[in-house]
Amino acid sequence: MKQNRKTKIGLSAAAILLAGLLVFTGFNRDEKLFLVDKNLDIYYTLVRELNLFYVDDINPTDLIKTSIDDMLESLDPYTTYIPESEMEDFKFMTTGEYAGIGAVITKHGEQVVIAEPYEGFPAQKSGLKAGDILLEVAGKETLNLSVEDVSNLLKGPANKVVSVKVERPGQKRSLEIDIVRENIQIDAVPYYGMLDDETAYIRLSNFTQNCANEVKKAFIELKEQHQAKSLILDLRSNPGGLLMESVKIVNLFVPKGSDVVSTKGKVKRWDKAYTATENPVDTVMPMAVLVNQGSASASEIVSGALQDLDRAVIIGTRTFGKGLVQTTRDLSYNAKLKVTTAKYYIPSGRCIQALDYSHRNEDGSVGTVPDSLISEFTTKKGRKVYDGGGIVPDVKIDLDRISSLTINLLREYLFFDYATKFANEHERIPSAEEFKLTDEIFNDFKAFVKDRKFSYQSQTEEAFNELMKTAKNEKYYQIAEAEFEQLKLKIGHELDKDLEAFKEEIKEMLTDEIVTRYYYQKGAIKSAIQEDKGIDKAKETLKNPAAFSTIFSKGKIISLNTSQQPNLVSPYSPLIGEYEA
Repeated sequence: MKQNRKTKIGLSAAAILLAGLLVFTGFNRDEKLFLVDKNLDIYYTLVRELNLFYVDDINPTDLIKTSIDDMLESLDPYTTYIPESEMEDFKFMTTGEYAGIGAVITKHGEQVVIAEPYEGFPAQKSGLKAGDILLEVAGKETLNLSVEDVSNLLKGPANKVVSVKVERPGQKRSLEIDIVRENIQIDAVPYYGMLDDETAYIRLSNFTQNCANEVKKAFIELKEQHQAKSLILDLRSNPGGLLMESVKIVNLFVPKGSDVVSTKGKVKRWDKAYTATENPVDTVMPMAVLVNQGSASASEIVSGALQDLDRAVIIGTRTFGKGLVQTTRDLSYNAKLKVTTAKYYIPSGRCIQALDYSHRNEDGSVGTVPDSLISEFTTKKGRKVYDGGGIVPDVKIDLDRISSLTINLLREYLFFDYATKFANEHERIPSAEEFKLTDEIFNDFKAFVKDRKFSYQSQTEEAFNELMKTAKNEKYYQIAEAEFEQLKLKIGHELDKDLEAFKEEIKEMLTDEIVTRYYYQKGAIKSAIQEDKGIDKAKETLKNPAAFSTIFSKGKIISLNTSQQPNLVSPYSPLIGEYEA
């Protein structure tokens, strides 16, 4: 049987990947070459035999991609294979740019819906709204398509029309809309402004191409036109991106020639030290950087370098702890390999990588860097800092864990669906800064939740039910049946009671969802910063010169706390399964 083109493509990609991995092992040259030839020959013959003799038809491309993905997963989560079909998504991750309608779509039950149209882009200009159900795209029904498939249909050449048929909740007739695709460039700085007469605020959502210029432009405007006296740079839930952009952002605030970050890996000729090569914009303005557990990679380079250079006070919760650098390598047939090639080290010399992928536990799980391997370093002014645990803030904020009720309301799309209903019933609301969720709206939401027959179990109840099941299997339940039933009553919940108990966090989530319908992402940020613990703490610190200076006192220890932070839901975090379109 002749090999089809897909088989050859898959084998070629697998061969290059396996060869690339083996070339860095500790064998001598001849042994490495022999192992490469041997293992690739085994792999090639194995796939050939499967293709010829497996009882059912197989898709060689899917089969080989699965093997590649599983192979790379054994290394770390960041070393990934990118086939030609996924290059558009890869381009968006690095540049923030793609050609499409400018919207986020997601799966809601069996349907694909518009989760958020981007302000000023084709979807919004054509009248699409969050909550609209996509029935057809480019003449194809979406009912049995994945979100990724629908996203690919919506994307395409700029200046070309894509037709969509949508159902809008509350309206009987479906709508047919022709949308002209555009090159979509998502702003890395979705919002900046003055929090008061003195304090400037810049929100940076990712490190895509040219984001440093966006930060620079925003800062200069706030400083020169609004006479800002201090700056809050918000990196919360920023997953990172391009390393060079992080270097350029640090360069805005530190003297030319300052060390920023260095990378070190197995290929020594790729090791590199990055310094501030341009004249800075400002090196003296009091500055606070907000971080949380979702701040990773390039976010940690910026916050860590500014901490090590004693240039900014870091406020929030411990960061993610990703000190690994990825390099993109070209493969055959326009595919790419994004491979971890080095670790990065910030000016004090520390690497903040928190998880050890090279030494796994016996069960294959990944452990944290052990205390015995954690080392002490010092900042420019002599403060003690530590590696192996992310960036530990100078000022820590204890954030409340989101309740099981709120998490389940999110999962069931009840905030989303109520906001859709609300927007259909209310043509306008006050400005994003002025809108407040009244008790009347909250009570209407409670009625909406009950009408939807919503029910949930708390984590405590789930654990208790498992305990009861085990106790019954092991015959212990009968011995302590009265105690089990009494405890069941104590930990049980009532929906009405829980909705009132967690009223404030529910109102916060609901406010964010409603405001987004009218004022989009920028409005949601404007609304959220009105009552934000992190921003309030940063403003308080910056307005107290004595407290601000004390943070940078020589010998001050930035304590290491390697325990995991609570699993927090950020207002900036997307729902799982969302795709750009």
